[in-house]
Amino acid sequence: MSKIKKVVLAYSGGLDTSIILRWLAEKYQCEVVTFTADIGQGEEVEPARAKAEMLGVKEIFIEELTEEFVSEYVFPMFRANTLYEGEYLLGTSIARPLIAKRLVEIAKETGADAIAHGATGKGNDQVRFELGAYALNPNIKVIAPWREWDLNSREKLLEYADTHHIPVERSGNKSPYSMDANLLHISYEGGILEDPWAEPEESMWRWSVSPEQAPDRAEYLEIEFQSGDPIALNGKTYSSAALLAELNRIGGAHGVGRADIVENRYVGMKSRGCYETPGGTILLKAHRAMESLTLDREVAHLKDELMPRYASLIYNGYWWSPERQMMQQMIDSSQQHVNGIVRLKLYKGLVSVVGRASEKDSLFSEEVATFEDDAGAFNQQDADGFIQLNALRLKIAASR
Repeated sequence: MSKIKKVVLAYSGGLDTSIILRWLAEKYQCEVVTFTADIGQGEEVEPARAKAEMLGVKEIFIEELTEEFVSEYVFPMFRANTLYEGEYLLGTSIARPLIAKRLVEIAKETGADAIAHGATGKGNDQVRFELGAYALNPNIKVIAPWREWDLNSREKLLEYADTHHIPVERSGNKSPYSMDANLLHISYEGGILEDPWAEPEESMWRWSVSPEQAPDRAEYLEIEFQSGDPIALNGKTYSSAALLAELNRIGGAHGVGRADIVENRYVGMKSRGCYETPGGTILLKAHRAMESLTLDREVAHLKDELMPRYASLIYNGYWWSPERQMMQQMIDSSQQHVNGIVRLKLYKGLVSVVGRASEKDSLFSEEVATFEDDAGAFNQQDADGFIQLNALRLKIAASR
């Protein structure tokens, strides 16, 4: 412990990380550097600076990373149409590699010996932070206070705060849920959600109206894609982060993007979580529609086969692994011709594709696909030999 002279802490300014800050200084007799990332969580991050200063921190890093988060992490993930266990759009999972990267970089910049995080010993985030850190710097020391201390209840944390004169929120209006937010999503765990039979309270949701309260008139959107990434909405070009934010706003207004999931954590337990991902839900639907028009059949099917593995790598914390990077190169190469516009309809929580067009890269041929006179573009008699050849092994097996 005495060898650690400086630690970079992933710091939010909340109860847990404020106590961790003081605990690190006391336990390891070290200097603590704080790092607070703004990745579109919708809350002011500057108050974390004032609180860190009040607690005696000399080196404070507060960084706006929303554009990097969306363009370098969220959009590459969406090129793969990524879903974990068929439902989860990985909003929390995809944020952790960026935070881990900056923790390691700041440790190098400041000459720190270690990094620290506030993830508990029960969850996935400890794995994501630490695997990411070790992949980027195999010699980094990682401190996970929740695996070391005995402050394992809110009451003990508050007692520690009182003893050490750490100001914390004690508002009676505090949400009963554990929440994590960024520009891609907001998640909810704990409270009544620990009973998988209990329906979430309507008051829990922050970003979306209920489908019952959504407008009675549908709204149409047009999303333009270039090399698999969305670049424009309704004819207007946006930056990556601004486009996702606008889709969140529109989707939330129509009740789009709610999910209630029991998922398998990497550490071995099942957990129930609720998620709001309005913009991501729209983008997933739109991207698949664009690929349906522009991707070769076998390429599309191969991507679908590999996607669950890719999703698990992100969920389990292997963003910086060689296998994820190898898969990303393959996925990215498939997106060269994923260009065009998708038209969607939003209504009462649903997203429907109602049109898709690609001027130069469409593989759809009306001349070949038509049910009308195809003028010789497709010789239907060719299907006979095709079927006979594919049926040969079935015939042989049936004749035994």
